[in-house]
Amino acid sequence: MAKLGFLGLGIMGGPMARHLVSAGHTVAVWSHSQNKARELTGAAFCATPAEVAQNSECVFLCVGNTAMSREVILGEKGLVKGAKKGFVIADCSTVSPLESTRIAAELEAQGIEFLDAPCTGSKAGAEGGTLTFMIGGKKEVFDHTKPFFEAMGKSLYYCGKSGMGLRAKLTQNLILGNLLQAFNEGLVLSTKAGVDPELMLDILNNSAARSGLISAKAPMVFKRDFSTNFSVKWLEKDIGLALDLGSEIGVPLLLTGLTQQLFEAAIAKGYGEDDICGSIRVLEEFAGCEVKA
Repeated sequence: MAKLGFLGLGIMGGPMARHLVSAGHTVAVWSHSQNKARELTGAAFCATPAEVAQNSECVFLCVGNTAMSREVILGEKGLVKGAKKGFVIADCSTVSPLESTRIAAELEAQGIEFLDAPCTGSKAGAEGGTLTFMIGGKKEVFDHTKPFFEAMGKSLYYCGKSGMGLRAKLTQNLILGNLLQAFNEGLVLSTKAGVDPELMLDILNNSAARSGLISAKAPMVFKRDFSTNFSVKWLEKDIGLALDLGSEIGVPLLLTGLTQQLFEAAIAKGYGEDDICGSIRVLEEFAGCEVKA
């Protein structure tokens, strides 16, 4: 068993850290919300990320954005202040690939290993230990940490050098966001046109338009249940990162630009903290139609 650490104990990070504890590892934890860290059964509370590093050999983190990631890794009280040479940091956050690569280079200069390891599966995947990880960095570092990832997920994809895990994750979330907006438009259209929403879902589930995302989110929309599994504000952030990547490497992402604007509209309406399926209310309000069972 290993001495591990975990930073960030939100909707995703909390369950992920619990799985590491359940696997028998010694786990030191830190969170912006100290109560979350103090209350995680079987884990050791730490007051700073640096203290987590002092009490572990490998640390995972899952935080909200690029600035948070840089701060907890390289900040005044960050992991580097307590890490020794050979220490491993695996960042499971979805952040800028360019900035993540810069962080990896700064850490390598100090003898610290780094993996970008964003994950997908939302709240249910984190709680069930069935997340999918996309990993970039040195292959030998991934091989060393693979058993730790396996405590939290069922599918591990080694994508190549530093930053490649994030490039794969942003592609996945780009497609997810565009699919969701297509669902929103389609169901508002069919409902206002008089087609029963549950009938329409059955048709979709038995056609070439079938989608796991639609199958999972449609029942929530029908029940008007927008409790958060993956929030609008974080998907909008990820779509923005995908657009930045497209600009960086010369790929026009025309549809994705409109998708981001629709998520921004949902945030402006006050839906940013709700589940991504709650974004359908923007189009519902435009059309004067509510999609429900």
